Amino acid sequence: MNLKFIAAGVLALTIGANAQNLNGAGATFPYPIYSKWFSEYKQANPSVQINYQSIGSGGGIQQVTSGTVDFGAADVTMTDDQIAKAKVKVMAIPTVLGAVVPVYNVPGVNKDLNFSGDVIADIYLGKISKWNDGRIAKDNPGVSLPDKPILPVYRSEGSGTSFIFTDFLSKVNADFKSQVGAGAAVKWPTGIGQKGNEGVAGMVRQSPYSFGYVELIYAEQNKMSFGSVKNAGGKYVKASTAGVTAAAAAAAKSMPADYRVSITNAAGPDSYPISSFTWLLIPTHSTDAAKTKALVGFLNWMLDHGEAEAASLSYAPLPKQVQDMVRKTIATIK
Repeated sequence: MNLKFIAAGVLALTIGANAQNLNGAGATFPYPIYSKWFSEYKQANPSVQINYQSIGSGGGIQQVTSGTVDFGAADVTMTDDQIAKAKVKVMAIPTVLGAVVPVYNVPGVNKDLNFSGDVIADIYLGKISKWNDGRIAKDNPGVSLPDKPILPVYRSEGSGTSFIFTDFLSKVNADFKSQVGAGAAVKWPTGIGQKGNEGVAGMVRQSPYSFGYVELIYAEQNKMSFGSVKNAGGKYVKASTAGVTAAAAAAAKSMPADYRVSITNAAGPDSYPISSFTWLLIPTHSTDAAKTKALVGFLNWMLDHGEAEAASLSYAPLPKQVQDMVRKTIATIK
């Protein structure tokens, strides 16, 4: 008999016997990088298959805390109330950082537009309803803006991207804070809802004179126009990994042990103001030791290999100080 075929058969049986399927669900914000990571991890570790449903942060939190998936993902930190009521207790592990960008479809305007947070907030409050409004024009001298109504587009489901966006707007516009507030699911005064970053991007692409918000990679992959945003230092900054890294610099030095931190409207001349960490939600006490071992293996691979790939998909890697903290946290998962 051919010993190579026997060895291959034994290897296949061994992999099959020890194979682990990990099922996760949650945020669409990090889906492009997670999809890449999970595929690469499978190639390096054939016995582990990681399946992920991109359903939004709200769904991810609900599913992991009710025990229907092995891990969740969110761009919004869980509230004290959510943590207290969770059937399954989880720990949040930051993975990468990203940017939410204002996207628009204005026929005839080929220049990058500038937006202050105050103006963006008033678009969603319905106070600014035309593209040629004087406040938009003031931020964009020399640009010929059309006398057309703005169609605001927002996320229809519980969304970490919405939380990041509304968290920023609530910090810079008092009316938005009082009337809408920061949240994964809020009551929008005007506009049309779409599901997922994919849905918002698709609606803005096909709807002339529309305005929306998506994670940076979705704007880039769909070749969409996206604006620069006025930061806390008064500078208009276009989203980039460098701008996100600058926004995270202060938080990295004083990161809380549970990693619950907001970096929207961060100080610093180069900080991009709608930036955020994104988190995997890992059960703290699993009854399946093999799945826990597989999750820990992936998380360590993420730090050792995955972080270096973040910038290629327009995410920022975790700062070194945070990576060191995360490594210690992973060591406590049992």
